[in-house]
Amino acid sequence: MNSKNPTVRALSWAAFWLIVLIVLFYVLFPFYWAIKTSVTGSGQLSREALLWWPNRATFQNFTEVFTNAGFLRNLLNSVVVASGTVIISLLLSALAAYALGKFRFRGKSVLMYIILAVSVFPQIAVLSGLYTMIRGFGLYNSWWGLILSYMIFTLPFTVWTLTSFVREIPTELEEAAYVDGASPLQTLFQVLLPVMTPALVTTGLLAFINAWNEYLFALTFTSDNTASTVPVAIANFSGATQYETPFGLTMAASVIVTVPLLILVLVFQRNIVSGLTAGAVKG
Repeated sequence: MNSKNPTVRALSWAAFWLIVLIVLFYVLFPFYWAIKTSVTGSGQLSREALLWWPNRATFQNFTEVFTNAGFLRNLLNSVVVASGTVIISLLLSALAAYALGKFRFRGKSVLMYIILAVSVFPQIAVLSGLYTMIRGFGLYNSWWGLILSYMIFTLPFTVWTLTSFVREIPTELEEAAYVDGASPLQTLFQVLLPVMTPALVTTGLLAFINAWNEYLFALTFTSDNTASTVPVAIANFSGATQYETPFGLTMAASVIVTVPLLILVLVFQRNIVSGLTAGAVKG
């Protein structure tokens, strides 16, 4: 048996790296193909669609996207709506998580299950009622209409996630703050929030990605192209004729809107890892 151990170990490592390579190919190939298509000219694309790399790379598609004033407006809409959704959701969810995680009151468990149930509702189930509400408040084709609609699915998620984290914070921190004369709000904002930074960053980034990529609500609650977000704008790209599908422009715009998410993940990667592992090991 001992003589076979090196062979078995080598085969195990080979199988392991083969699986890793297959997974990496499955995950990264769509992004590679998007980049390849984005640097292929529209005239070349029909002739070189199946090539692994174009014979002559060009940034014409990116130039056309950036020179389109409408797309820059859509990009601004996405930044404002996604950022506003995250900021308001984190502020409200921090207050709710503090109450749900540290205070005892009747019906708390029922309330948590209601929050969880709301978070798993499909968007289409609340679309008609939400549309009536947005129209009634006069928020159609506005940033606030999209922010309020996006909070339907970001707020339950942030509340549930932060509540789980707040429960793991040692009670001694609160008690020390109360002894020093701090109020509950002072304890939350001056003592607990600094400790919650990794969880806030992780939860906020995930909520930002959801709001950034959201399509159904953005399509339903905006009819003016200047009020639309990036996913709707990309879906509405049109070619030179009605028979042409602008794959190059679509892929170039998709690459552009993916870059901010990659930058955020790289900048906050340490906080993301800390937030995802927080509470996993109890002392």
